[in-house]
Amino acid sequence: MKTISLCPTCLKKINAEIFEEDKRIIIEKECPKHGKFRDIYWNDGEIYEKYNKYEYIGNGIKNSNTEVKDGCPFDCGLCPNHKSTTILANLDVTNRCNLNCPICFANANRTKKIYEPSIEEIKKMIINLRSEELPCPAIQFAGGEPTIREDLPKLIKMAREFGFNHVQVATNGIKLKNIMYIKKLKEAGLSTIYLQFDGLTEKPYLIARNKNLLPLKLKVIENCRKANFNSVVLVPTLVKGVNDDQIGDIIRFAAKNRDVVRNVNVQPVSFTGRTDENKRLEQRITIPDFIKLVGEQTNGEILRDDFYPVPFVVPISLFVELWENSQVVKLGAHQHCGAATYVFVENDELIPITRFFNVEGFIELLKEVYDDHQDKTNELSNIEKGKILLKITKELPNLVDSSKTPSNVKFMETLIKILKGDYNALSKFHFNTILIGCMHFMDPYNFDAKRVQRCIIHYALPDNKIIPFCTYNTLYRKQIEDKYSIPIEEWKKRKK
Repeated sequence: MKTISLCPTCLKKINAEIFEEDKRIIIEKECPKHGKFRDIYWNDGEIYEKYNKYEYIGNGIKNSNTEVKDGCPFDCGLCPNHKSTTILANLDVTNRCNLNCPICFANANRTKKIYEPSIEEIKKMIINLRSEELPCPAIQFAGGEPTIREDLPKLIKMAREFGFNHVQVATNGIKLKNIMYIKKLKEAGLSTIYLQFDGLTEKPYLIARNKNLLPLKLKVIENCRKANFNSVVLVPTLVKGVNDDQIGDIIRFAAKNRDVVRNVNVQPVSFTGRTDENKRLEQRITIPDFIKLVGEQTNGEILRDDFYPVPFVVPISLFVELWENSQVVKLGAHQHCGAATYVFVENDELIPITRFFNVEGFIELLKEVYDDHQDKTNELSNIEKGKILLKITKELPNLVDSSKTPSNVKFMETLIKILKGDYNALSKFHFNTILIGCMHFMDPYNFDAKRVQRCIIHYALPDNKIIPFCTYNTLYRKQIEDKYSIPIEEWKKRKK
């Protein structure tokens, strides 16, 4: 397969080819000036092909912010070539931080400049996100370290007032040592704490964060419990030789603390700058590598076939769209951007949803219903809805093995409510499970423009642009921060 990529040295657009070799998927390209580059795109050709079955290409962006001029990925904003709406928006509220991690995207200490949008600028970015054809439903305040801003509770409250139904903060957790601060964020309307969490020993923190932060992380979990804040996502940055031996322990930790922890979202490290070819190929971790680690480190309780790519669930959204006769957001990411599974916990046993539910059969059922009715121009009548529900409720018992269903879950009842667009039922479902997922963000070596065009995680920026995650951190971050930053000394004077 041919695609557009980047030269890792000059970041200019070059052609690339993605192909299978020795049961792995390779990306290869050549820059006229800097030579050939080769990387591992996916470390399992079989899963790569399986996930291709779930490809979903959206209808694009009607009210785009930028024009097609230089070609992907240099027209970001979003441009008319983009296929997916914003599902989760990142909004960097500062590049200041109370740590100095060597693997971070943003670092004021290195740039010697402060990027910190004003409340009015943030308000404009929020309005821009909510003005999309399908208004962005979820926002993440990030940085730097967003809790450094004293006005963070105000920003959370403002996001809620503008209609975001999910507001989260990406944090290292240092300020969450204070229970009253957690309560303050909760009162402001915070939905989720997206907690940097690299392992359950001191080693990964000493290497990746220059400091043993494990006691802090455990303290944050306990504080959230005491503050009755029960939506924490553990976010390990996965680095080979650093913490790739701890995935199973992190998952079991999440299961043990499932009254507080909702998800484990693993992010394999991205390589930036010129790195040694052999070292990079040795250290590259792809989504199939993560899945294999999960199987090995949970003693087979969670296996390869329990995981599905992000767009696998799109038929659920299409069904809800049909049912409600209105557009809804769809997880239309590229099929090789991320993978996940839902896991129930009973008597300390990890039970993936696939153990008792034929998820593929269920998705096919919803696709069949959608295909039978998608050409209708009018809203479904109550009689038609009744027939559809009857069809689904007749089929569901054939898709659910009740003898293996966790005893504390009203599974079919909850599923029917979700299909009818019941957000509370969806929320309850998430609170009964742990979502184990992996998002592999790209770097200049494995960059694929076709993935970028279906990105659903975007950055909102002061210049009214909305830019896909991987292009922002690969191409745009420096120029945006240069444009909107001020020298540290000047910033200090203004704050006096």
